[in-house]
Amino acid sequence: MGRADERRARQRGGRRAAPRGRSTETDSMTPSTAESVATAEAVPETAAAAGGRAAARRGAKKSGKGAKGTAGKKDKGFIRRLFTWKKILGTFLGLVVAVIGAFLWLYMSTPIPKGNPDAALQSNVYEYGNGAILARDGEVNRENVELAKIPEEVQHTFVAAENKSFYTDAGVDLKGTARGVLNTLMGKGAQGGSTITQQYVKNYYLTQEQTVTRKLKELVISLKLDREKEKDYILAGYINTSYYGRGAYGIQAAAQAYYRVDADKLTVQQGAYLAALLQAPSQYDWTSASDTGKKLVTARWNYVLDNMVEKDWLDKSKRDTMTFEEPKEPKAAPGKEGQIGYLVDAANTELAKQLVAQGVADDYESGMALVRRGGWNIELNIDKKKQKALEAAVKDQLTSKLDKKKRSVDGDVQAGAVSVNPKTGAVEAMYGGTGYTDHYTNNATRTDYQPASTFKPVILAAAFDEAAKTQDGDQITANTLYDGTSKRPVVGSDIGFAPENEDDQDYGDVTVQTALNKSINSVFAQMGVDVGMPEVLKVAANLGMDTADLKAVPAQTLGTMGASPLQMAGVYATLDNHGKQVTPALIKSAENSAHPTFKHTDPIGEQVISREAADSVTSVLTGVVDDGTAKKSVRDNPLRKGQKVAGKTGTSDNNKSAWFTGYTPDLVTSVGLFGESAKAPHPQVPLTGATTGLSSDAGRINGGGFPAQIWATYTFGVSTKVTKFDLDTDQGAAVQTASPSPSSSPSASSSPSSSPSASSSPSSSPSASSSPSTSSKPSSSPSITPTGDTSSEPSTDDPSTGSEDPEDPLFGQ
Repeated sequence: MGRADERRARQRGGRRAAPRGRSTETDSMTPSTAESVATAEAVPETAAAAGGRAAARRGAKKSGKGAKGTAGKKDKGFIRRLFTWKKILGTFLGLVVAVIGAFLWLYMSTPIPKGNPDAALQSNVYEYGNGAILARDGEVNRENVELAKIPEEVQHTFVAAENKSFYTDAGVDLKGTARGVLNTLMGKGAQGGSTITQQYVKNYYLTQEQTVTRKLKELVISLKLDREKEKDYILAGYINTSYYGRGAYGIQAAAQAYYRVDADKLTVQQGAYLAALLQAPSQYDWTSASDTGKKLVTARWNYVLDNMVEKDWLDKSKRDTMTFEEPKEPKAAPGKEGQIGYLVDAANTELAKQLVAQGVADDYESGMALVRRGGWNIELNIDKKKQKALEAAVKDQLTSKLDKKKRSVDGDVQAGAVSVNPKTGAVEAMYGGTGYTDHYTNNATRTDYQPASTFKPVILAAAFDEAAKTQDGDQITANTLYDGTSKRPVVGSDIGFAPENEDDQDYGDVTVQTALNKSINSVFAQMGVDVGMPEVLKVAANLGMDTADLKAVPAQTLGTMGASPLQMAGVYATLDNHGKQVTPALIKSAENSAHPTFKHTDPIGEQVISREAADSVTSVLTGVVDDGTAKKSVRDNPLRKGQKVAGKTGTSDNNKSAWFTGYTPDLVTSVGLFGESAKAPHPQVPLTGATTGLSSDAGRINGGGFPAQIWATYTFGVSTKVTKFDLDTDQGAAVQTASPSPSSSPSASSSPSSSPSASSSPSSSPSASSSPSTSSKPSSSPSITPTGDTSSEPSTDDPSTGSEDPEDPLFGQ
């Protein structure tokens, strides 16, 4: 401030306030000095005064922060200097240049290689468990054809299906490749997006492995190939090296496998199906596809033709008249006669799934491609002696008695069986059908038939494991009483269900033990509701069944879902193994120099239900054999030498399937008979009326008939060792009869009087309109010997659902 300003300020009488922090200094001055200083500092209330106050505030703020404030300013300054826009831009440009440089180096240093030796495919060798050779499978079903011999419209079906821009692109899909590389780095597996050129490069020049290196090589080689070769050369290579399913490599083999024509005779409709197949050959094979698979491949077939119209490769009016042409039945390759083909195909399927589990392949199809490339030495768990014994048992007890000339229905009978060691999980024998070259579908692994009442032990296992209670609040045990009235509506369910017992038989009040012995539908329908159907399906999944798409409805208690003998053998093996999950393993080991060795060292998993629950079910199942539907075929079988047996029969709705799944302490075997029309397209048909023996009075083929007889002939022939079940339970038919405990609730009689004999009249049991209570107090008697004549003709359930149809899609069929 100038002197003139000070004079003007004094004239106006204004004084500038002393700065903060200086009051002490001023106080120490003499009056005259203080006055002089005050006079010198006096200012008007102007901008200068405001500036002084601001400076004072900054000083105070600075003094409050101290060293910390100083450090903060330094840090901010350092960050600003480090991340300037110039440096960020420079770094980015540097990275771009580095990536481009690396790619150019990769492009220049990566030549187009010779064809992958794996593309020639080697043989696979299959051995029995003792090392003896079972089969060699390696003759490649492939015949290359010139593109000019393939109709142009058929050529276009493949382009329309896989890569519409094929004729104009540079051979690569950069976006799809980048996505694939990122997914590989992040462990998310493969995703679509590759061009026809890239797929051909992968099939012919490289491998199916999912690595970043392979994907980058695929990109570079595809770019080079597109520049050096004609599009027709690439397309021809692609359709001649791709795998179409049914063991067919290339379009010529595929045309023969699916339509029995040469590639030059394919129609557009047929070509569109073959092109659609490439996305998922196993899932889209029409003759074995599920309903979902058929819908998916039909949708893709339409997609291919619509794309052809879009690209002006097909006239729309012609497209509108086209209908889907179903492929013909598959034919087995030579050299796989008898059971060999079934075993080889089942082993290939298991190995492909294992390669996916190990991360060697991304999905089942790529896993199967690796298997079919060959070079594998595969040792199976199959016991040669047991395999021959199982085949002989089926022949002796069933196929030798079938005569389709006398009874046309005999030609519709199919049998499948699997035998599993419950302690190791090893599949020791498998029967797939009359012969691989005669009947292509493996009856041991097919999942399209109902397991029927062989599912009832799963419900009982869930009841025991969940400590479930009846509607009256009584805990469910082997001695709990249930109302066995036929067509009795279940109580406690939002979905109405009143299943009919076999032959509409009324049983009145019966114990759970008797209900399983006689396979009473109404009892287990109510028990499923008591346990809770979600819990029942959860336990079923834990035991080894595929329940992913099943609805938790009461009709499932009748076993209306699909299941295979292989699955049911695994379920019962888990029960036999005291609740530790057993996953049936067909392969013991598989070796290939190009891949990690695969060994089934321990197919035994964790405890999926309690030991007490599993052992209690086993105990109850011994009653089915000794006093129930399997009495004649198993208990009284002359080959039995005292072996302890637990098992369950099953007869599906309309008698389309009949089962017996049973076990000794050392061996589990599931046998299924399936009604399949001998005429294409081979729909499911009843077994009723087939053969002249071991059928019911009504001509029905029951589980206690041929299936149980096959089981007994085989099991008692190979399991001569007499061992007892080591059971941790105090209930069921295997437990010795004991006196009731004084503190227990009122016991039921050892033979419930309300349970009628086979000849009793319906009036002898409670009517369907009786009290909705599902049980009385459970009996304390550990075992009950059921009454009722099981008769010389085994009787199982032929479930009918009364007001509900178990084959309705509502019930998860």
